[in-house]
Amino acid sequence: MNLPLRHIDFSEDSLQRQQQLVSREWLLTAGNGSYAMGSLGFVPTRRHHGLLVANLPAPLGRTMSLIQLREEVVGADGEVVGRLWGKESVEHGLQIHGDSALESFRLEGGLPVWQYRIGSLAIEKALVLPHGSSTACVRYRLDLGSDPSETLTLRLRPMVQFRGHNDSVDTPCEAGCRSVELDRSYEVSAERCATPLRIRFNGCEPSYVCDPVSDPGCFYRVEQSRGYDHMGTLHSDGFFNLDVAKATEILVTASMDPWDDVDRLLTSDVFETERHRRLSLLEQATSCKIDSQTFDDVTSELILAADQFVIAPAPRQADRPDSDPRIEEPVRRSIIAGYPWFTDWGRDTMISLPGLTLATGRFDDAKSILLTFADYVRDGLIPNLFPEGGQEGMYHTADATLWFFQAIAEYQRATGDDELVQQLLPKLSQIVDAHRTGTRFGIRVDPSDGLLIQGEEGVQLTWMDAKAGDWVVTPRRGKAVEINALWYNAIKLHSEWLRQFGSSDQLDSIGDQVDQTYRSFNERFWFAEGNHLFDIVDGDCGDDASLRPNQLFALSLTHPVLDRKHWDDVIDSCVEHLLTPLGLRSLAMSSPDYRGVYHGDVVKRDAAYHQGTVWSWLIGPMVRAWCRANPDRGDVAADWLVGLEEHLGESCIGQLSEIFEGNAPHAAKGCNAQAWSIGEMLIAKQLVGRQSANNA
Repeated sequence: MNLPLRHIDFSEDSLQRQQQLVSREWLLTAGNGSYAMGSLGFVPTRRHHGLLVANLPAPLGRTMSLIQLREEVVGADGEVVGRLWGKESVEHGLQIHGDSALESFRLEGGLPVWQYRIGSLAIEKALVLPHGSSTACVRYRLDLGSDPSETLTLRLRPMVQFRGHNDSVDTPCEAGCRSVELDRSYEVSAERCATPLRIRFNGCEPSYVCDPVSDPGCFYRVEQSRGYDHMGTLHSDGFFNLDVAKATEILVTASMDPWDDVDRLLTSDVFETERHRRLSLLEQATSCKIDSQTFDDVTSELILAADQFVIAPAPRQADRPDSDPRIEEPVRRSIIAGYPWFTDWGRDTMISLPGLTLATGRFDDAKSILLTFADYVRDGLIPNLFPEGGQEGMYHTADATLWFFQAIAEYQRATGDDELVQQLLPKLSQIVDAHRTGTRFGIRVDPSDGLLIQGEEGVQLTWMDAKAGDWVVTPRRGKAVEINALWYNAIKLHSEWLRQFGSSDQLDSIGDQVDQTYRSFNERFWFAEGNHLFDIVDGDCGDDASLRPNQLFALSLTHPVLDRKHWDDVIDSCVEHLLTPLGLRSLAMSSPDYRGVYHGDVVKRDAAYHQGTVWSWLIGPMVRAWCRANPDRGDVAADWLVGLEEHLGESCIGQLSEIFEGNAPHAAKGCNAQAWSIGEMLIAKQLVGRQSANNA
């Protein structure tokens, strides 16, 4: 088996080429929350762009340290003959120094590789974040070609800024650099961060030159477009000179791990180790026996993209056993909702878990994720999110816990692991009871119809959760269509598990609840005039007939609550009014509240976030619903995936963006790498592949 290879073709037009180098991005993650991200031209355009963002223990969280390694090739006369980095400033505009030198960019199994040529010198630059570390390794392969006698020096200047990765770019970045006793090793430290940045060289003996520089006025164009502070200062205390003639391969290691951990890491070839790890992920997926899946290059890319989100989270206070300290802590796993700014969210985790773990054969990870979140159940709810660097979860969600039931069901179907379901059943029963009697944020069953009602002033509880200041854009208080589809699915699953494992004395009560909810849903939610489902019934303003994709969950979950006679109408409405080449709009264009453009400050963006913006993850429920209703027409759904497959090479290379503008041409916005987008795309491809195989 081979790792997937993706080449990026650059425009021959100079201005278009520069735009590609600034607007397209790469992402590397380390499986523990640490990551690296940047533009293809190494121009920082986001506050999150850097070669090392280390996930440090609470309360620090993910911390920016090394922004750039500014590489210059210096001739025998001391003059700079080429640079490989770039920046943008108000005074001088956009400067991509390596633009003319860059010959190609490619992803080799998800690892970024740049190929430059400066005169007779060919430079290959590659990056890796060794799995489980807070370390970035940059490898330079140098070839003087036909003139090996040419005297050239590679000069590397680390540019640093120590701050939280979500902090403003204008955070002061004073630092001090000092040599340490270990050979070819250096430390950069700052008062605001107790953990220093450690830098080591392998394959060469650099000379260090103390030459403090502050580079003010660095312009971050994406931050400006999003209404945030966008002028920052980077700092460097010196640079390193490396004789090109004496080294054909140089490894620069930047780490916020202890030196001993760095030493152990570098006893092996970190690139080859990571390559083998990624190959094993593909082999694990191909050995997975769930369904018939077409395993093509795009699927391979998606599997490696999925790996970026599955993490071993930093320890939290609630993770530590309260009893015997000799008891081994359980294996913790979670899912980062999206890069660069999200943490692990309960809703996103449960929605994306089937695609990221089950469709890729990572069953142990799936089990650990379910057990991790089960330990955080409070008052019948799993956390909505864990704040950056925080110890406790936040629970303002009406649907994450119901998605928990769906994730467990898909795990059981994929693995046959009845033991885990039996282990979790008492907690699942507690969750159902809490919802029936009432829990936080007004989440409770209405006894008159068995439907789940939710809502509290100033709190956003559904997945359409945009909030700007005190303004909840889409409060959706009342009985939401997808919440009740999830509720019916959860209690139907619960009744099945009780029958399989539990006591029979609970079955009558649960059975009555299931029947009542089914009847009430079909009586209350069908909007005959529009031939689709209401989005909200019994809301603040009565019933809301807005045409939204939320209705798809009434027929895409394990147990569909919607009567079969309405399936085709719901699907047709979504195809006609919501489906785009990149996912589904969150609101039909015919609505007076529709917003087709997503831009500006946080208030303007949040006003459009769920009011017409296209969400790529919704292709999953769209395909699930279609394939359930049309088991012999998988070819139609296959066509819906083409745009997203092409998008893998358009924004963050090898990843899928969170959202797109509702209006064509549907510019990518939001997070440039989103967990549920990848997870649902994997599921969609699996379903389409299975139907194609069955109909062949």
